[in-house]
Amino acid sequence: MAISRRSYPFRSPSLVSRLHTLVSDRQRRNHSSTGENGDTGSVLPPKEGSYDQSSWKTVDSRAVGIRRSSISSSTWTVLNILQRKGFDAYLVGGCVRDLLLERIPKDFDVITNATLKQIKKQFRRCIIIGRRFPICQVHVQGSIVEVSSFNTNDKDLKKQKNDVHSQVSNGCDVDDFVRWKNCMDRDFTINSLFFDPNCYTIYDYVGGIRDLRTLKVRTVIPAHLSFDKDCARILRGLRIVARLGLQFSKETAAAIRDLSSSILTLNESRLRMELNFMLAYGAAESSICLLQKFKLLDILLPIQAAYLADQSRKQVAQGSTMLMKLFSNADKLLAADHPADSILWLALLAFHLALVENPQDALVVWTFSAILHNGTWKKASEYARKNVKAHAQFVPEIRSSSDTKSDELILEETSHLASLVKSSVNAFTSIDALQQSLGSYQGPLSSGVVLVSEKMGSNVSKLFKILESDIESYDNGRKTCEINYQLLKKGDPDETRFMLGKIIMETMNSESESPHDQSQNLPTTQKSHHKLSALFK
Repeated sequence: MAISRRSYPFRSPSLVSRLHTLVSDRQRRNHSSTGENGDTGSVLPPKEGSYDQSSWKTVDSRAVGIRRSSISSSTWTVLNILQRKGFDAYLVGGCVRDLLLERIPKDFDVITNATLKQIKKQFRRCIIIGRRFPICQVHVQGSIVEVSSFNTNDKDLKKQKNDVHSQVSNGCDVDDFVRWKNCMDRDFTINSLFFDPNCYTIYDYVGGIRDLRTLKVRTVIPAHLSFDKDCARILRGLRIVARLGLQFSKETAAAIRDLSSSILTLNESRLRMELNFMLAYGAAESSICLLQKFKLLDILLPIQAAYLADQSRKQVAQGSTMLMKLFSNADKLLAADHPADSILWLALLAFHLALVENPQDALVVWTFSAILHNGTWKKASEYARKNVKAHAQFVPEIRSSSDTKSDELILEETSHLASLVKSSVNAFTSIDALQQSLGSYQGPLSSGVVLVSEKMGSNVSKLFKILESDIESYDNGRKTCEINYQLLKKGDPDETRFMLGKIIMETMNSESESPHDQSQNLPTTQKSHHKLSALFK
């Protein structure tokens, strides 16, 4: 049993005390440095033959409350098949982190000592993808489980055996050495945990559980070296902090500030993927706050960065801006295991931009959102007139409502709003349209990055085309008010329109918080941080 001599049998029923007992606070000899205020530094890059086994730990997953039922059946199938064939197989990365935090993982990643070719032989539907870091995608039980290998191919396997013979010291378990060495190539300590659920063992080689206990996101190796090696880790770190409400270590935060512009070296598809993870998985509000804090919003969403800076100059609280309210309400409906397709967040951005550039009567906005949600012009018109008096005050987006407007005029203005939203999509697909929208704000123009593809923009435009052309005949035929998350994730137009309408209506219905309610309306990052801090006291 690997590093069993340092396993910890815990008895406490409380997750708080269990995780407190999990890792001692002593400084890791030869591996880490402690900064001021107890802010622990990163593990030093390993030199050949240098590693400190005293910091390596195992934890019994039963003692920290991880239930076998928390792991998807498709993942169990993959693990069991590989282990029955004589291979080692573990859960690794973010899924182990989330299980420890009693969160539902976005997905489950498996790592094994089988080569990619050996993995492929074990499964009927399995493909190898990726060039720089190839992995296997195993299709099983209607799901995809990604499986990586310690040994990508037979050549790597032979090299690893030679490394083991030359570097493993007396008393070091070979399996421990292989897992530890894999950790050293990973991004953050909390993503470097291995878990074998069949023997209830979590392996921690770089202080990942300690950092979870102190709510820290810290790079495995010194942060500047880590981000220089792969600048995508900057964006990955931001979405981890945004979703889980953790905090960066001082060293990691400083490196992000110093190297933030390096993300421009990533291709647009990678930037778009990372942005989608931030905005479509239930942590958009906190993600936008963090992007703004670290000067990355100017790169990824320059129009929104300019809007928030302008609102700040006008002394409008960020949480009170319409943009942040829209994404806050979207976050209430989305989650890591219930995400939306990217066309939802782009539709929200286009809708908001249309209002910023062309402020609308509150009754028109209510009618627009109600027809998206309720499905017919007649229902929408009645609902909007009934609820319009309760609308929130957003400046510059919303003008006061005029009760004297006829249905015919409201119909015309609602169709016009659909046309404006449709046109606003261009600001996210065309650099010329982007620069034109930025022209009304103070400050520098865009860096020239346009993250939205023409195809994605076209799909969003189609959402509003039907309301632009023949709004009276629109009928989504919806029979239920329940959100179909499978369709939403696929970008189904009707489901996306329904969700969009619901988010806008919730935003228009927002009321000013009374002082005693403000704790319930903190930014998502702060709320999560308070919950996790209380958990570990």
